[in-house]
Amino acid sequence: MTTTNQARPTVTDHEPPEPSVNGDQGERGDRGDQGDRGDRGEPKGWQFNSPLVLTMLLLAGVVLQGPVRGALAAPVMQSWMTVFVAVIVQALPFLVLGVLLSAVIAVFVPPSFFARALPERPALAVPVAGMAGAVLPGCECASVPVAGALVRRGVTPAAALAFLLSAPAINPIVLTATAVAFPGEPRMVLARFVASLLVACAMGWLWQRLGRTDWLRPPARPASEGLGKGAAFWGSVRHDVMHAGGFLVVGAMAAATLKAVVPAGWLGYAAGNPVVSVLALAVLAVLLSICSEADAFVAASLTQFSLTARLTFLVVGPMIDLKLFAMQTATFGRGFALRFAPATFTLAVLVSSLVGAVLL
Repeated sequence: MTTTNQARPTVTDHEPPEPSVNGDQGERGDRGDQGDRGDRGEPKGWQFNSPLVLTMLLLAGVVLQGPVRGALAAPVMQSWMTVFVAVIVQALPFLVLGVLLSAVIAVFVPPSFFARALPERPALAVPVAGMAGAVLPGCECASVPVAGALVRRGVTPAAALAFLLSAPAINPIVLTATAVAFPGEPRMVLARFVASLLVACAMGWLWQRLGRTDWLRPPARPASEGLGKGAAFWGSVRHDVMHAGGFLVVGAMAAATLKAVVPAGWLGYAAGNPVVSVLALAVLAVLLSICSEADAFVAASLTQFSLTARLTFLVVGPMIDLKLFAMQTATFGRGFALRFAPATFTLAVLVSSLVGAVLL
């Protein structure tokens, strides 16, 4: 009996306590049940979704239709809507054109084509790409997605940026519109061509010299492996229209807001000083965000300003304005836009002033 009692192990000495094991399992089970309930999406409070928000906005519009109608009838709001719609209507066709060209380049043009078309040395590829901008019948909204497609296809960023800046300013449609807007002033056409091409090439060379790879985010492209040419083309078109179109709307809203709040009398005061007039029209070109096919007619109407100041307006506008800044941010990244836009603005003002002093 003694031997049997000594050989029998006790639960306390040799086995882990059952309650503690079961307790751990119970805690895990409770947590698992809670996780399952969370996965099943049990509501934890107010949850908003798109139909609910849309319904609330519609109800608010019905209830407040009187004050809303009065606000929209105000002259400031009518001016805002006019500028906003004008910017969108002017830019959207050329944005679509640029998106289509971008998709064609991305899907149908082999990368080896650009290796053959552009010189191998980036310093020589920059002016060639700048001159190539003369063949694109579009505005700045078209050049941004095309430049992004060029970077994706392996073109050196310096050459792609030179194309981005030159295409909206020296293509045949823009130069013809400039000649029509300034009848009897062929010097304006020549000055716009020379100044815009110089700025585009100078910015390309400046980026080649000082630009860093981490400053420029590679343009995004939805994956198209395994898709046919047609499916990849329309996928690229949908991606770029939704991506760049949203930033175009943001830029147009900002331009309309600034146009509505800037007093028109300020322009008269600025025209009296040569330096101030150049800077004023340069800033105005950025704020108005007018399409390059139409900006010559706006510049021609500013008769109180000198030809050099109006040339600055024509050179700066197609290269950097509010909607362009937004689109460049969307395509190449905020870090790129924050460096590229101020440098482009400064160089465009200096070059257009020098070219105007010589040719006008």
